[in-house]
Amino acid sequence: MLDLLWKSILAVLFPGGLIFLIAIGFLRPQGLPMWLQQPVAALPYIVFTFGLIFGWYFASSRMILSLLVLALADRALVLFPPTDTNQAALSQTIIAITAFLVPLNLLAVSILKEDSLSTLHGVTRVVLVLVQPFVLLWLCLPDQHDLASSFTREYIPSRYMEWTPIPQPALFAFATALLLHFIRFALHRDPLEGGAIWALFAVFVAYHTSRYGWQPTNFFMAAGLILFVTLLQSFYQRTYRDELTGIPGRLAYDEAIGQLGKRFSVAVISIDQLTQYGNTHGKSVSEQILKRAAPRIQAACSDGRIFRTTGEELTVLFPGKSTTETLSTLETVRKTIEPICLFLRGRDRVWEKQRGTKKAGSRDRALPITLSIGVAEKLSDSATLTLVIKSAYRALYEAKGMGGNVVKRGLVTIDPARRSRAGSGRIIASGEYGT
Repeated sequence: MLDLLWKSILAVLFPGGLIFLIAIGFLRPQGLPMWLQQPVAALPYIVFTFGLIFGWYFASSRMILSLLVLALADRALVLFPPTDTNQAALSQTIIAITAFLVPLNLLAVSILKEDSLSTLHGVTRVVLVLVQPFVLLWLCLPDQHDLASSFTREYIPSRYMEWTPIPQPALFAFATALLLHFIRFALHRDPLEGGAIWALFAVFVAYHTSRYGWQPTNFFMAAGLILFVTLLQSFYQRTYRDELTGIPGRLAYDEAIGQLGKRFSVAVISIDQLTQYGNTHGKSVSEQILKRAAPRIQAACSDGRIFRTTGEELTVLFPGKSTTETLSTLETVRKTIEPICLFLRGRDRVWEKQRGTKKAGSRDRALPITLSIGVAEKLSDSATLTLVIKSAYRALYEAKGMGGNVVKRGLVTIDPARRSRAGSGRIIASGEYGT
């Protein structure tokens, strides 16, 4: 539990939190040496340009739309600074409206599914973003004063809000967006959601820069850089991690096998009756089983590297270990999954209003989740990786033939014709590990 909590904290903090702290430390007056201040002034344009290019290359409409929102908000603050006494009322209105719209726009962009900008949906989203500056100018007209004043309305006495120049409706918008981003990150663990959290913090700081003589453009740039880096992180994870289970996928496996060395063991793990469950109850049920089992298998397999190599099997690599050394770990994996069941609710389940609980129906079903595991090791230089994997798979099929929920060890032998055959191995009972 603590390990999972620590991983979640690190996932939130890096890389977005690190970039945000660097921005706070250096993107301020006298934060950088004089010879670096001029190059830093060009960074916003570099980040914006590269962000658009990579967003287009990766077909990330969310990235492009987010950068457009940040660029428009930055221009609004630069053209109508709060320190301009000649048009103080106009600047206050523009700041209030933009501060209200930016977090909501970033939230909406994050919620929307990725879609190419060349489609009708993509064009519509761009138009909705670009039309907002014109709506802003319309709200600044004298006859729209009553409507514009709603963005500066006070709900809490002003003496409690002297710490921020952001109007209260905009503060509520920031708080709502942050809360929903945190919830979405907790549910999906998407790096883009973590990046959106820190991007909002950077935007929040940008609206406070006038108090300290800082440049708001730098912090809008920091927000864009956070989104850009987390976009790269997200695509890296999607490339190397299985989308359904969250564990490393085929590409990561192909790279890992090149680093095994001369001595290693390979285990193949299969969920018993997974295909039958999918055929009987639908594909979504088998996917739920995989999503539930895979992270637990990964957590229990502490000294091995686990990958999803096919639709139903998981492969575990044990560099530098023999099968005897891996049996304890594999037995722990088997025991970890053994008590788990997936409960399917029947249509005759009823709601008990008085107790506020659901009463089990006669059609409710419990689907037990068990594992069959085959493992083999490289005993000699003549044995290839292919032979070891074949032996592990043969041991796996024998384990399934015995009824499943067992760990089976296969033996790789090399005959004069360099053909492999797997020894039958023996069933490893609970707590029993031998040679």
